[in-house]
Amino acid sequence: AASDVYKRQQSAEVKTVEDLLDEIEDENLYQALLTVDRRTLQIVLLKMKGYSTKEIAPLVHLTTGAIYARLDHLRKKLQKIL
Repeated sequence: AASDVYKRQQSAEVKTVEDLLDEIEDENLYQALLTVDRRTLQIVLLKMKGYSTKEIAPLVHLTTGAIYARLDHLRKKLQKIL
């Protein structure tokens, strides 16, 4: 499974948080994401690459519950802006 995760990481087009931010054309969304902590953006990036929450947890040193909470908080923040 670890080798699968590694392969997915290599094949993804958006490789870093910086790449993710560079891809965003909507100014409001860009500004909102700049206020989000880096670990949450890493979670978003891994989700975009197809990782499950269970796979992400050890990579970012958080519990699955903490990841769900961060994504929920981000979702609510973005709903206010967009």
